[in-house]
Amino acid sequence: MKTMTVSRRGLLMGLAASTLVAGAAPARALDPVFSRWGKAIRGYDPVAYFTEGRPVEGRAEHTAEWKGATWRFASAANRDAFLAAPERYAPQYGGYCAWAVSEGYTASIDPEAWRIVDGRLYLNYSKSVQKRWETDVPGNIAKADRNWPGLRDAK
Repeated sequence: MKTMTVSRRGLLMGLAASTLVAGAAPARALDPVFSRWGKAIRGYDPVAYFTEGRPVEGRAEHTAEWKGATWRFASAANRDAFLAAPERYAPQYGGYCAWAVSEGYTASIDPEAWRIVDGRLYLNYSKSVQKRWETDVPGNIAKADRNWPGLRDAK
């Protein structure tokens, strides 16, 4: 087990996130967060992060189904771009918090805590968690990339 020093708040956030995920964990492989709660990215448009450089809430009249979730888009053009290349626009690590995955667990996200790195969308639990993740983006991505297959395929 890895030993680390964390603040009381960080510990409580990690425990709460772990408890939520553990309590909701399916008996089969871990589902991407966007299919576990129905609306992907809590209803935000994944394409807008790339085209507008900011989170934009999707609209009910511009939706698509992909990987068991309803994805909302700000426009029909964004919906069509997503459907043409969903892997390009979908967030990394099944939509879970990139920091949490780098630390070896999963946590939900805040659509306002995001960053695009090398053409990929990464989401975080909160803006304060995002600040921690941003202290070593390449290192945290490398750790998350190593951890994700085991988390994704966990039984």
